[in-house]
Amino acid sequence: MFAEAGVSYPAHEIFLRGFKRERELELWASGRGESLRRVAVYEVAALSGKPGPKRREGDGQVPEGFYEVDRFNPKSGFHLSLGLNYPNAADRILSDPRTPGYDIFIHGANVSIGCLAMGDDRIEEIYLAALDSRARPLRVHLFPARMDAPDWPEWRIQELTKNPAFSPLWEQLVEGFALFEKTKRIPAITVLPGGSYRCSPGN
Repeated sequence: MFAEAGVSYPAHEIFLRGFKRERELELWASGRGESLRRVAVYEVAALSGKPGPKRREGDGQVPEGFYEVDRFNPKSGFHLSLGLNYPNAADRILSDPRTPGYDIFIHGANVSIGCLAMGDDRIEEIYLAALDSRARPLRVHLFPARMDAPDWPEWRIQELTKNPAFSPLWEQLVEGFALFEKTKRIPAITVLPGGSYRCSPGN
């Protein structure tokens, strides 16, 4: 897979992008100092919730935002799992202050509440590629949908008509998505005092 993408293995850097509406997880990789190349697009076996961010424990939502893998669990009850740093700095400001939720993973199996369940075969490929990569942190960006899809503008309007509170976050996610699409480098993400993301070109 890496050879076909023109990336040596193990990669210097791995990057994951998830799209909730399309139920897809992309694996990108690069050598040192190189732009990222897409190695694989995986079908998500199971996820829960609706469009919009995770804001409290028990809401069943898959988060939306800019995250990092903060732990590798080879003894997961879901075969293998990569733990995300949810709640991140933005979530801690904007989510329920007492019970924002916790333990969000990309894992195996085909059942999930708030996580991305990838199936056992697929999580083995993702887990090993991530474990063998040399750059840390390993970043994971989670989006409500592909923000360059032909029907994204129409779908966005429909969803924001029902849930206008999503608009500020989605505008920030669009900015990060567009920066990566333009440069194929992971944007630098800063969390501002009010909990919003500021995106700038990555190195």
